[in-house]
Amino acid sequence: MFEVRIHGRGGQGVVTTAELLSVAAFNEGRQAQAFPTFGSERTGAPVVGFCRIADQPIRSHEPIAAPDAVIIQDATLIHQPDVLAGLRADGYLLVNTSRSLAELGLDAVDRPDRVLTVPATELALTHLGRPLPGAVLLGAFAALTAQVRVESVIAAVRERFSGSVATGNVAAVRDAYDLARRSLQEAAHAITD
Repeated sequence: MFEVRIHGRGGQGVVTTAELLSVAAFNEGRQAQAFPTFGSERTGAPVVGFCRIADQPIRSHEPIAAPDAVIIQDATLIHQPDVLAGLRADGYLLVNTSRSLAELGLDAVDRPDRVLTVPATELALTHLGRPLPGAVLLGAFAALTAQVRVESVIAAVRERFSGSVATGNVAAVRDAYDLARRSLQEAAHAITD
């Protein structure tokens, strides 16, 4: 089972992001589960979404304490105590930001092939005209983890949205996927040099 925890703020689409990821996995014939948890229900309040992906039936329904991957939709949350808590040593970290790992205080990361920053909000603004980074981050997630194919993410986006919203999200997902692949290739070259 592969477990993902998504951190963001109310209004950023954290719940939708978890649902899209579960639909992408389900479209590949896998088992999937998505659910949120949040405190006060207001725009800007911290929100956490969870997604499990497995090849067998999923019997666990509690929040994810030891995720295989953490997606952070708002980089201002990165140093909150619970955001990186429990992330497995070989886990993946995906952060929505145009800032570097050093600027985030994460330059001591010993697995650069498993940590990625992507300017998802900027890509969403370019393609959608709205700062909704969730689907965009799933394009980068597909490149980073290979848990779902980018085509499956795109299919999930097209199932959920229509018209210009679907078209914009699909373009942003593709851009994030391509950007993530290039970043990962650069990190691989830096490791071997």
